[in-house]
Amino acid sequence: MSNPFSSINTALSALRYQQAALDIASTNVANASVEGYVRRRVVGQTVGAAAAPAVWSRSNEIGSGVQASGVQRLVDPLLDTRVRREHGRQTYLDLKAAAMARVETGIAEPSDKGVARAVETFKNGIADLENAPNTDAARGQVLANGALVADAFNIQAHNLQDELGDQRARVLATVKEVNDLAQQLAATNQTIAASSGGGDTATLMDTRDQIALRLAELTGATATPRPDGGMDVVVGGQSLVSGRDASTLQIASGINPDGTADGAAVTFQVQPPSGAAVAVVPSAGELAAGVELIDVVLPDYLAELNQLVASFADAFNAAHRSGYDATGAAGVDFFSYDPADPAGTIKVAITSTGQVAISSVPSTVPGQGNNSTGNAEVLAGSITIADGYQRLVNGFGTAVASVQRLADNQRVMSQQVDAAREQLTGVSIDEESVNLVMAQRSYEAAARVMTTVDSILDTLINRTGLVGR
Repeated sequence: MSNPFSSINTALSALRYQQAALDIASTNVANASVEGYVRRRVVGQTVGAAAAPAVWSRSNEIGSGVQASGVQRLVDPLLDTRVRREHGRQTYLDLKAAAMARVETGIAEPSDKGVARAVETFKNGIADLENAPNTDAARGQVLANGALVADAFNIQAHNLQDELGDQRARVLATVKEVNDLAQQLAATNQTIAASSGGGDTATLMDTRDQIALRLAELTGATATPRPDGGMDVVVGGQSLVSGRDASTLQIASGINPDGTADGAAVTFQVQPPSGAAVAVVPSAGELAAGVELIDVVLPDYLAELNQLVASFADAFNAAHRSGYDATGAAGVDFFSYDPADPAGTIKVAITSTGQVAISSVPSTVPGQGNNSTGNAEVLAGSITIADGYQRLVNGFGTAVASVQRLADNQRVMSQQVDAAREQLTGVSIDEESVNLVMAQRSYEAAARVMTTVDSILDTLINRTGLVGR
């Protein structure tokens, strides 16, 4: 038969269990707004007979109470994996879209300060000079308008170079952050493994999940839970974190330590704690977006812009050399540029208004001005950059809109999986309030049981056998 005092033990177990439930509910409420916190739940287990029967005895355990077998984190590993994957894709598209949008803003088309308007003004100034070929004001305006065209190209090229520099700096910072996070995750894995024998690892696992999510956002990494509670991380098919060991992500080429370009494509490698480094290609995240911007998107636009500028300058210079200036001398190059960077270096080469060669014939009267304007039409006709430039700008604008649309579509997917995860892991104040009230009532009932049993035992021990007088 059961021990006469077993009812007190049963009530005591209920008090302890409900106290744990109260503690967990209050912890959930306290952390309701903490990012990365996963709500907990006490897992109760009924105390009964031994699981394995004894050979020579039989258990008399009846109603032995309850015990807390542990604290459960309300998570879904498959949902967590999907969240990391969708966030990696989202950060890739968001970073790419934001960078391209900045470049598009710097292009400033259509506007009164863009290249297209500067070229149009330059062409109109040549027409005005044709009507007043012997005035320094009209010639000076052509020089000023030419300088405006050069400045417009320079600004656009410099904006692109600045964006490239910013992206290289971002990649350097991202690689450092990845390595720091890898070290933190390895240390967290070690602590979880050491605490898995009986310690509460829920908070450590929250930290583990946050680090894994951030690594996915940076590199598109995939994370796999370990049997001991830790998490392994793989980037581009290569191990970055394995248990308590963390490898080091390195920039193999493309970016120097000071953030300058080395002329090669951007590549990465993973250096394990022992052994040779292995090449790795981030599949998504900020690193993948940075590489595409540095190696493909921005250089392609800059290369086409340079080609347009070189063609524009060469055509205009050829037309200018075919004419004669105000003194009757043959025309010289109107623009100059560095072939390695036409858009960034183009400038007006002549410095005197009299050097503008709008005449088609040399001066025939020594000491008199040259008032012929036959070359003005040739100069104006050589300016054919408008169509090519419009195609370049429109193509880039279409690419920006396409990336932004993809980012918006991906955001819908990311928000969907985030909402599903939040529904499972997030703290609901209403639900926790119900849990608190339920634990409170259960605690009160267990206390009442203990009071009742105490009264019964008092009667049994102190009053049994007493005869009324």
